[in-house]
Amino acid sequence: MRMLALALFLIASSPAAAMVGGARAAPDAMARAVVLIVGSRGNFCTGAVLAPDLVLTAAHCVLPGADYKIVEYEAGQPQLRDVRSVTAHPQFELKALLAHRAAADVALLKLAAPLKNVEPVTLGSSSAVAPGDTFTVAGLGVAIRHDGKSGGTVRAAELVATGRPGTLQIRLHDPATGGAKAGLGACTGDSGAPVFHNREGRPVLIGVVSWATGPGNSDGCGGLTGVTPLFLYRDWITRSGKILGNQIRS
Repeated sequence: MRMLALALFLIASSPAAAMVGGARAAPDAMARAVVLIVGSRGNFCTGAVLAPDLVLTAAHCVLPGADYKIVEYEAGQPQLRDVRSVTAHPQFELKALLAHRAAADVALLKLAAPLKNVEPVTLGSSSAVAPGDTFTVAGLGVAIRHDGKSGGTVRAAELVATGRPGTLQIRLHDPATGGAKAGLGACTGDSGAPVFHNREGRPVLIGVVSWATGPGNSDGCGGLTGVTPLFLYRDWITRSGKILGNQIRS
């Protein structure tokens, strides 16, 4: 009952402006690739649909010691769908993540039954990221920090790679503010959100959101959005997907 109450609390709100900073609603096809994950300890995150019964998210979203559900709409009403198993990357380190270091922050959720109205994403393979490259982040997190009611709507924001994109992590910011002032960015509930890059006119999944900061690396949201690049863990994702009975689109 607590998890259903949390889901209803998040979703029964009026449409929100964006992750934070104001952004458009995600295109329908992209929105159908994004799902809400709620935990029995009161946390909520975003996930990307790899197959109707397989969801990719951040490992820190699905830590041991709690139960997790996927929220799906049926006749316009939110319903909780069971997660059969959670498989986190064996090299995930929570301490490294909390220090904003590379942490293998990826996990797979195998569902008890397939979701209905979803659009599986295409998993990308490229590792090249240059400063100024544009990426689209689509999440279900809050539009106003500390206001859970402002979450639950899939919103998309175009962010650019900073001058230090790196290969172990990708750091993104709002091109209009450069992270120096509050702007577009991930916030509470956007952890695990898919990060897309355009390839030949179509979006491919290249990362998941792992952390965020406020302007000037302060505490909060709207500054930097930290992304775990998936090319580092692509083999593990596809291999684990096969073990779980899924062929991942790439």
